[in-house]
Amino acid sequence: MSTASASPSGLALWIEGARPRTLPAAVAPVLAGTGAAVVADGFVWWKALLALGVSLALQIGVNYANDYSDGIKGTDDDRVGPLRLVGSGLATPAAVKRAALGFLGLGAALGVALAATTTWWLLLVGAAALVAAWTYTGGPSPYGYRALGEVSVFLFFGLVAVLGTTYVQLEEVTGTSVAAAVGVGALACAILVANNLRDIPTDTVSGKRTLAVVLGDATSRRFYALLCLVALVAAVAAAVAAESSWLLLAFVCVPLVARSVRTVLAGATGPALVPVLKKTGVAELLYAVGLTVGCIIGS
Repeated sequence: MSTASASPSGLALWIEGARPRTLPAAVAPVLAGTGAAVVADGFVWWKALLALGVSLALQIGVNYANDYSDGIKGTDDDRVGPLRLVGSGLATPAAVKRAALGFLGLGAALGVALAATTTWWLLLVGAAALVAAWTYTGGPSPYGYRALGEVSVFLFFGLVAVLGTTYVQLEEVTGTSVAAAVGVGALACAILVANNLRDIPTDTVSGKRTLAVVLGDATSRRFYALLCLVALVAAVAAAVAAESSWLLLAFVCVPLVARSVRTVLAGATGPALVPVLKKTGVAELLYAVGLTVGCIIGS
């Protein structure tokens, strides 16, 4: 089937290949971590912006790196989800690899600037994040093919991103930031669970052992719902830690979360799960915005 006439080209092609719908997962932890810094009277605007730059660059770099690695392995040949550059043949593997390395390099450069103005041991954290970004689907033994993707997302787009954002501004970690990190990480994981739930049939055929493949369809659906519940409980914990009920503004995400959970538990498959990815990403962003606004009002 030819995709030339219906597919984007030029800059639009690369924007779509960067998977802009995943970017809320990069913005959310920085917002939540900054909110925790505000509560502790330690907000530093330029460090927050640097942290946001790191997070966005790494997210886009990971997206291109996954596109490249999955594409050359053939696991993107029969995708149900959004466009993949290499798998669709619309971009060469070499070009996508350069884009991945370019954004990962930008994230590294911004991270060095943060480390230089905070503490140099953050370079070790940054190095671990870069290795995790590339080896998720790349290298001889990608951990994303061994049911460890959700662990990495929770760690790097939850704990590390939120706590790191708070730490570079406060130079300490707070109870509020820990609770926020758990909540944001849980919703970030939920996005990946929904994505991998959708891809169970094709991933099984291609030998890609995601957590969804290992757990199976029914358990993966329950796991998605559990992660959403964990996020809401974490918001309550953050409000308690901050001693401000304003942080419960994070519950602004509940309508989207509830609709997504209903869709997943109702047994939606294939393309019917694509809207769940978008709604969960928006819910994560709303969750973080609610937490941050609550932190500002309650500080």
